[in-house]
Amino acid sequence: MSSQVRACCAAAREPADALCVLPSPPAGPPVSPAAFSREGMVLLPGGTFRMGNEDEAANAHDGEGPVREVGVAPFRIDERAVSQSEFAAFVDASGYRTVAERLGWSYVFAGLLAPETVLASAAPPGTAWWRAVAGASWREPYGPGTTAENGHPVVHVAWYDAVAYAAWAGKRLPTEAEWEYSARGGLDQARYPWGDELAPGGQVRCNIWQGEFPLVTTKEDGWVGTVPVDAHEPNGHGLYNTVGNVWEWSADAFAPGGAARAMRGGSYLCHDSYCNRYRVAARTGNTPESSSGNIGFRCAADA
Repeated sequence: MSSQVRACCAAAREPADALCVLPSPPAGPPVSPAAFSREGMVLLPGGTFRMGNEDEAANAHDGEGPVREVGVAPFRIDERAVSQSEFAAFVDASGYRTVAERLGWSYVFAGLLAPETVLASAAPPGTAWWRAVAGASWREPYGPGTTAENGHPVVHVAWYDAVAYAAWAGKRLPTEAEWEYSARGGLDQARYPWGDELAPGGQVRCNIWQGEFPLVTTKEDGWVGTVPVDAHEPNGHGLYNTVGNVWEWSADAFAPGGAARAMRGGSYLCHDSYCNRYRVAARTGNTPESSSGNIGFRCAADA
């Protein structure tokens, strides 16, 4: 009994054993009474932009290129990733249970775990830094007895969970084109939301791995996992953390006809030695039931 439950980055297409037969996708919860509130969202005018990348940093097998002109209609998008407290409000109102809660486990980065943590299964092949942790979920991100921080992005959310939250809030997930258009912040073909240099003037602009992955992190800000959803300076469109911190689900399939869904932005575990997907054009895919401690989302809405 197995499922294509996947971690992210290098493990995005490596199979891992699941504990049980995956339940069917959960039914959508009722729409929130505040469904049509657009507080905390940015209205973008849309238009045509150059999407994708095909320079030396591109991951060709991820389908980043070719660079092409893409048009998007006016839309709204969250300034920040959905936070722990926002997701808790959704669960309190709807009684929703995430895929990880129903399965009984989710993936957690090994460097964040206490030695006594109970594991649900072995690490995925080729990714020894992941652990399948029994009881890990958005409520207890490192396993039973651990605590999530309210100002941080919610994690351990599968694509199905993100879609359910968005429906409850009267929103939706962004398309990949909408996500990239907004993440670029008005810059044309820049590598990052702020330009082409990762740390201009030595200034850290995003939450990615610093040091030797996966052994040592040398981050000066003191954060080892996620940072608050409004950490770092926003991009030119007023969006925070569009690269680094947590992967963000999109509405689109990763490949035509496939079950996997595209994720954008990279996470706090990305490092150029193995996963340089903290660029605005970078993408990866994951099955819609997959969750881990570095996957979150933000919502979009029609204008």
